[in-house]
Amino acid sequence: MNRFETVFKPDSKYKAFFLSMLTFGLAYGLYKGVIDNYLAEIVAMTEFDRGVSEFFRELPGLALVFILAAFYMMSAEKIYRVGALVMLFGMGMHAMLPASRVLVTLSIFIYSLGEHMQLGMKNTLSLEYSKEGHGGAALGLQNSVNQIGTLAGYILIIIAFFFVESSLEAFRTVFWITAAITGIGALASTRMTGRSETDKTKSRFYFRRKYRKYYMLEVFYGARKQVFFTFGPYVLILFYGADTMTISLLFAVSAISCFFASPVIGKVIDHLGYKIVMISDTLILVIVCFFYGFAHHIFPMHVAFIVCCVNYVLDSVISLASMASNIYVQDLSDNSDEVRATISTGVSVNHMITILIALFGGWIWQTLGIETLFILSAILGLCNSAYAATIKVPQRG
Repeated sequence: MNRFETVFKPDSKYKAFFLSMLTFGLAYGLYKGVIDNYLAEIVAMTEFDRGVSEFFRELPGLALVFILAAFYMMSAEKIYRVGALVMLFGMGMHAMLPASRVLVTLSIFIYSLGEHMQLGMKNTLSLEYSKEGHGGAALGLQNSVNQIGTLAGYILIIIAFFFVESSLEAFRTVFWITAAITGIGALASTRMTGRSETDKTKSRFYFRRKYRKYYMLEVFYGARKQVFFTFGPYVLILFYGADTMTISLLFAVSAISCFFASPVIGKVIDHLGYKIVMISDTLILVIVCFFYGFAHHIFPMHVAFIVCCVNYVLDSVISLASMASNIYVQDLSDNSDEVRATISTGVSVNHMITILIALFGGWIWQTLGIETLFILSAILGLCNSAYAATIKVPQRG
């Protein structure tokens, strides 16, 4: 009996579910591996334009609670399938429409809308298909399969752009292939014929006074995360001239590093406690931000580029410490439903600030320079540490 048969109910549609997730992960790896270079080299998006496009990419995340409320009559499987079709439509737009800023931004928004619809259903379906007492293992397998697919996408982009030059035709070919793979995932999802109920904790906001510090920490975390997610690769492309193969290689190294670091950081959280980890990770972030913003003032450009790449991977790893805030919520909660509802609301709070940072971050970079942008990120990190220091850890008897 393999691992999947041990964890999942034999009469569930877990095989179709995981086949679809593997293909969607592969499609995302291909897409993510080229999109930043496509926006910079073909669409000619400036720093500010990139912030605007990211604003629209994050918008579905903020609206997710309303989207799921609108589809509350549908099963989780149906919403997952609708998300797949929306993603397919968005990727088809990337492949067919002219490379204008408005149309590309619209394509990004549509693809992200489908992606976020699916994101809201993955955990629900994994838990629904799992055997009793195997929910944690099911979520772990879900994450692993998705990461394997994404990493495979990055590696294929590295290989492809080792042999071909960046061009509109090359990027369009990637988008067509990504659309085809997304279509295969959508077909696989049609075999998921169950009637799983959606997680109702994700269809409403859940605010409680005792979680106010958690919500505030999500604001700081969302802001500082967005600076690196949106502008980290774009700095390497616009400022240092990184090509598509290099960016995909960076993403692959980052993904592998996070894969191995995740269980280690989990153990550190258990050993040191979530408060110490929440304070420490953002203090390390200050160092990361300093070198990302000022490396070109300290080192020759080729050395500064390497320093920034190392710091990008380091930021990805220390971002895993955000798991500590989930443990904090669990420590305060009365039951598991309250944990899920609070974390879901935290995701929405997180998105509220990320869309603003995406919008204004590009303007800050364009008008005040990358130094100011990453100084701002460092300040947000210090605020996060200072606020985390005020947390009172519940005493265990």
